[in-house]
Amino acid sequence: MTQLDITTEAVVIKNGDLNIDGYLATPKQNGEFPAVIVIQEIFGVNDHIKDVTRRFAKEGYVAIAPAIYQRLEPGFETGYTPEAIEIGRKYKNQTKASELLSDIQATIDHLYTLPQVKKTGVGTIGFCFGGHVVYLVATLPEIKATASFYGAGVANWKPGEEGKATVNCTPDITGTLYAFFGKEDGSIPQEQVDMIEQALKENNIPHKIFRYEGAEHGFFCDQRGSYNAEAAQDAWPKVLELFKSEL
Repeated sequence: MTQLDITTEAVVIKNGDLNIDGYLATPKQNGEFPAVIVIQEIFGVNDHIKDVTRRFAKEGYVAIAPAIYQRLEPGFETGYTPEAIEIGRKYKNQTKASELLSDIQATIDHLYTLPQVKKTGVGTIGFCFGGHVVYLVATLPEIKATASFYGAGVANWKPGEEGKATVNCTPDITGTLYAFFGKEDGSIPQEQVDMIEQALKENNIPHKIFRYEGAEHGFFCDQRGSYNAEAAQDAWPKVLELFKSEL
């Protein structure tokens, strides 16, 4: 498919009294397009997340990246230093599942106000903490397709809810879920991947799990030292296949 010309802009997503910063990328040509929400790593809506958002627009989607740390640190974006990881994790640990669900629902509602967006369901893709968040919000009824990249903690943690795990939300997932993991990811033991896969199977959720030999955490991000070109280049067409079939 020919890559489309696109426009990008900073937008504000209203959620009650909260104004959430968003980065929106839209094909220039006329018509209606399916929508995709891109959910950040712990590093904010940084260059990598904006790049992924633009990549979707060039493929024929209206794509938006909401700032999921808006309640904690508006405008937060950073690189991949040890200090950045520390502060990004600090904010991650202050998030709450109920607020994340509310903010992503507000993002869907915002997309549905745009004339060029098809109102027939959206896709989500998330990386790192975003990979966890997209699993959590896959329970929202409008989300038809989810691509979760190395979402740590799904099997044993739920934001803001002690003693709970996001994997227990699996029965409420409403669409199709693809999950991508590196076999050398120190933050996601393979037995946790097995638990996620088992939950998806037991609850008859349409899904595929991809495990990449030699790939570490962050393997899709070409700005991180853990970038694995082979795994990233294999995963991207699978994501496009998912969204094309479901959206």
